[in-house]
Amino acid sequence: DRTPTADGPTSGRTRTRPPPRLGAMLDITQAAAEALARRVAVVLCTVIDRGGSTPRGLGAKMLVREDGSIVGTIGGGAVEHAVRERAQEALRTGRPERYAVHLTRELAMCCGGRMEVLIDPLFPPPMLLIFGAGHVGTALASVAGAAGFAVTVVDSREEWASAERLPGADVRCADPLDELATLPFSPQTFVVITTHDHALDERLVERCLQQPHRYLGMIGSRAKAVRILGRLEAQGASRASLDAVVCPIGLDLGAEEPGEIAVSVVAQLIQARRRGTHGTGTRPTQARSATGEP
Repeated sequence: DRTPTADGPTSGRTRTRPPPRLGAMLDITQAAAEALARRVAVVLCTVIDRGGSTPRGLGAKMLVREDGSIVGTIGGGAVEHAVRERAQEALRTGRPERYAVHLTRELAMCCGGRMEVLIDPLFPPPMLLIFGAGHVGTALASVAGAAGFAVTVVDSREEWASAERLPGADVRCADPLDELATLPFSPQTFVVITTHDHALDERLVERCLQQPHRYLGMIGSRAKAVRILGRLEAQGASRASLDAVVCPIGLDLGAEEPGEIAVSVVAQLIQARRRGTHGTGTRPTQARSATGEP
């Protein structure tokens, strides 16, 4: 299908419209890219096997959003409804699924064939919020970025919170407590508190407990954890929420230098992300850095 370009029909130049299937794929790709850029998860559903009479063939695709709306189609009707429901479940579990179904026996469709659909949830990079741009915070931002985290660092000190010191991170030179309301907290957000001020650490733990998050950790010793978490419990914080705060942070690698500590912390973040655990009972007491960070 060819149409004249802006140069007019006599220019001899034409623009070729993409065939319908390619056009649908472009729509799906664009919708997925836009959603992930907004840090919104989506699910890509693809027909990977079929037999007999089916509404769509191999390779047909459909994108399912969190609200159930779709881009593209795998054939409509009961099979599409069933796949949409499973896609929304995949967003909750984070696990892909191969869904095989006989259209007549299981879904009462007239087609008579069978289809298998790969239901693949797509998530934006995990968000890591780092409070404190000191030696450990800076090393943590670098290692976490290499591990695939989208990193935001917040520190009020201009000499520490700079793009030059923290390449690849979203750097915010602001009071962390004032900046909290603007940060992208969600049930998939990882939070690490590494500031230079114990009182600020305590206030940040208190405020971050009120926000959705996947992981909340604070640098420091077990003694520091006992003092700060004990005070927060006395002020009314629930024991269950405080028990989920990780302090000391990082897996027990014998880490001492900031870069080593960063590796141990990112390893723990990956463990929490992939296995849903924090490595409880294996966290080292962190060394004190040259800036006085715990």
